[in-house]
Amino acid sequence: MILGSQHWRPIDHIAHVTITLSGPEPEDIDAAAEQAGRLGGQRTAGLCRVCHCVCVDEDLWDAYDKMGLSFQQHAADSAYNAHYDRPAVLAALGPVTGRKVLDAACGPGLYLRELLERGAEVTAFDASPVMVSLATQQTAGRVRIDQAALGKALPYPDSAFDLIICALAIHYASDRAAAFAEFRRVLRPGGAAVISTQHPVMDWLRKGGSYFQTTLETDIWHTPAGDRPVHFWREPLSALCAAATGAGFLIERVIEPVPAETMRERYPDDYVKLSREPGFLILRLLKPATPAG
Repeated sequence: MILGSQHWRPIDHIAHVTITLSGPEPEDIDAAAEQAGRLGGQRTAGLCRVCHCVCVDEDLWDAYDKMGLSFQQHAADSAYNAHYDRPAVLAALGPVTGRKVLDAACGPGLYLRELLERGAEVTAFDASPVMVSLATQQTAGRVRIDQAALGKALPYPDSAFDLIICALAIHYASDRAAAFAEFRRVLRPGGAAVISTQHPVMDWLRKGGSYFQTTLETDIWHTPAGDRPVHFWREPLSALCAAATGAGFLIERVIEPVPAETMRERYPDDYVKLSREPGFLILRLLKPATPAG
């Protein structure tokens, strides 16, 4: 996720990156993609924006509906997902044994698998019906996975979770403040949320324009099924932090991750690049144990 993801939740996020994948998609994933297409016209509040001459009249997670299994195959061992974001985010999350964890915008379930192996009690959601289906298969039905969107009301009671993870997906939410507010609501007092996203400075350097303007951007991902436009929100770090603190979170840590050592041999060029300049950014947020007085 969410799309996340996300975001990518998600693929190597640099524009015009090429990925090579193969393998047929299961019939149930194809059916979910077909259903997503049928439901597209029925969805409420689809984005309609104009940015850099691109008209966006679909939800930002639609790209993941279309990529389906190919995204899961890519993210399972890609440089930016498997050897950069996932190890850094899981390290920031800390011990999870016996803790109730919400995977927000869970994508195809790669984090879910890791969290289950580490002993967490996991719940998840994603806006993409295709990603929900893939995540359900990934976890063999062991996890409750809902179809829900960042920035909308979540189907969980107050203070339901000890920890929240939202990996590479917050930049797909049109209302980041609302997304953070829902995270705070469903998190118990004293709980933590770990949010990773594309580094705003690096996005600004490759996209140009004003760093301080919130802009709906478009990347083109080259996939085996053809070019896919992927839309995301670019905003300054101060705006992202303000959305989190405005919802009542305290920022415990700001992390600019370095690549895992597993990337050095597997993806040496990416390892050198990410050892010199950041690609992603991680926020570890705390919900105060007691209300501010």
